[in-house]
Amino acid sequence: MHQAKGTFDVRRTPEPVVDFGDGVHAMHMRFDKTFHGPLAATSVVHMLGVMDPATGSGGYVALERIVGTLDGHAGSFMLQHSSLLDHGEPVQSIRVVPGSGTDALAGLRGTLTIDIVDGEHFYTFDYALSA
Repeated sequence: MHQAKGTFDVRRTPEPVVDFGDGVHAMHMRFDKTFHGPLAATSVVHMLGVMDPATGSGGYVALERIVGTLDGHAGSFMLQHSSLLDHGEPVQSIRVVPGSGTDALAGLRGTLTIDIVDGEHFYTFDYALSA
């Protein structure tokens, strides 16, 4: 396994809410990201999320398409996000979608974590490439 660490910039764009019936809605956001460091890339993310501000609990699911280079290997891949906030404590699950890597990133697998410190976004990407 290899590890890539760096920062990313993000631009948020609200999309129309998603109706789950009976007055229950999920927010829908589009994020456009630019990654810096060993992952030099851009991405588009579509996220659905729900939140209970009273308890600090919620969850989101998202798909993200990343295009660029990872430690000099050019191509694209998809990430699947399925994360929770349990009374303010994050539980992240962000994984490479199997078979989604293209070009020099074909066979990519791994997990990514996101940390936000003082408003700055950081990533840690633990990954492997098939030979």
